Amino acid sequence: MDKILITSALPYINGVKHLGNLIGSLLPADVFARHQRLLGKQVLFLCATDEHGTPAELAAQEAGLEVSEYCQQMHNVQKDLYEKFHLSFDHFGRSSSKENHYMTQHLAERLERAGLIEERSMRQVYSLVDQRFLPDRYVEGTCPHCGYEKARGDQCESCTRLLDPTDLLNPRSAVSGSTDLEVRETRHLFLLQSKMSGALRSWIEAQKTWPSLVRSIALNWLDEGLEDRCITRDLHWGVPVQREGFEGKVFYVWFDAPIEYIAATMEWAAKDPEHRNWEDWWKGAPAQSVRYVQVMGKDNVPFHTVGFPATLMGADEQWRPVSFIKGFNWMNYYGGKFSTSQKRGIFMNQALDLFPADYWRWYLLANAPEGSDSSFTWTNFQSAVNKDLADVLGNAFNRLLKFTHARFDGHIPTIDLSAADEDQYILQLQGHLTAYHQAMDMLEIRKSAQELRACWVLCNEYLQSAQPWAVLKEDPSLAKKRVGFAFCLLHSVAIMSRPFIPELSQKMLQMLGSEQGDMLPTDAKALVALTPLGGKLEPAEVLVQKIDDDEIDVLEKQFSGA
Repeated sequence: MDKILITSALPYINGVKHLGNLIGSLLPADVFARHQRLLGKQVLFLCATDEHGTPAELAAQEAGLEVSEYCQQMHNVQKDLYEKFHLSFDHFGRSSSKENHYMTQHLAERLERAGLIEERSMRQVYSLVDQRFLPDRYVEGTCPHCGYEKARGDQCESCTRLLDPTDLLNPRSAVSGSTDLEVRETRHLFLLQSKMSGALRSWIEAQKTWPSLVRSIALNWLDEGLEDRCITRDLHWGVPVQREGFEGKVFYVWFDAPIEYIAATMEWAAKDPEHRNWEDWWKGAPAQSVRYVQVMGKDNVPFHTVGFPATLMGADEQWRPVSFIKGFNWMNYYGGKFSTSQKRGIFMNQALDLFPADYWRWYLLANAPEGSDSSFTWTNFQSAVNKDLADVLGNAFNRLLKFTHARFDGHIPTIDLSAADEDQYILQLQGHLTAYHQAMDMLEIRKSAQELRACWVLCNEYLQSAQPWAVLKEDPSLAKKRVGFAFCLLHSVAIMSRPFIPELSQKMLQMLGSEQGDMLPTDAKALVALTPLGGKLEPAEVLVQKIDDDEIDVLEKQFSGA
């Protein structure tokens, strides 16, 4: 398939995101998007700020701003940070857009016509101190399933179980902290998911290529019995419910947020008349014509395997189902959760003040929490930068450039690749390249990183074996041939590295005098043939600066949360 639609789970608008958020969805999605572009695929990579619901209202209240003003400010802040981390979104939208308002109300109307929405009376938590009904996230308490004491009224972050506010033990208002709560009757709209349980199960069970983490979460939720879901809330900030008697109510944030994927496509199309046929990405064409990939943290999996698919199926407009879902576990900070209130852990703005974006990208991706939760430590970060980027990649690159400037007048030797007689290294490169592509296709990020690093190691192994500096005096032509081939390997890894460390990749290509980098062949011989043999090199610079032990000691104390 030549068209790849990629959506990353929407980051909440309430503040700067930490590194766990970055590796949980945004960064892996970017690596996949970059890789697919290098393969010549037509990619549409979308994301947006998730601006509705109680997180936005609570954060705006704390900041002393109107919620709309707060959301505008934080959207700009987040967008700027993602650009600095080199996230290559084709469009980064907002769930508060007019397009999302339209599409959410449209799909709700379609579901109503299909008999999948029902008005029900329900009992909801009311705060006597705040004098208002408390939507899910305005209620905090103890999870009845795992005992986590800071569970929200919609979901427990610890065990990922979906909740209702009335399920919580020892509930309290997130607005005032008051425990003076009572349950009152109110009316809301429910999406009749129970009617779609069979169709959803058949669809999920047919997805044999999905990671086991995603399939198990989705099927476990169905096994527990799919309940009808309330899709409206007593709030003013959000997509208004167009129904008599529902003034002052909006759609539940988890109903409208995934719909923003579609709305973001409409926003993208509105910027350029050439994109007016945006629906081709979402419906109309055969399912095989577009591969739709979603990337998210494990806590978002239920909404993307059940809630959003139920909305699209129920609307009966031939919306494209997701082809592949990649779910990630959590990256913690020294075994504990990142904490904004305790100033514990690293947030994206802080990270960029300390080290270049590619240092963080490489560490996070090479340690992506796929099979289980992972834990950030400063020593592991230092090791990834010093040993991988500096000692392996940077050493081979700087060593060869300095030698070539000194002995070959700063030009890559011109050699006959067909007579290079380095077949064993071409075969090794091919093996790693094939495994790299296969892993990337399934979004196996850590495995892809391992194969990429193996290619960096291969460059060093070749230089160690070939030793052109040792044979230069006795056989200059052999030294020339070996230097030329070494550059072929280095140029190849510079292109392969582009999805992971785009800034360093570009720097390497520029220093090699190369204008390549926008395509990555699957054949190793075709890849090495892209090397600008005979071209002039730019002056050699240190590619990666190492991080000192003393600096790590300071950072461990600074971000301890103490």
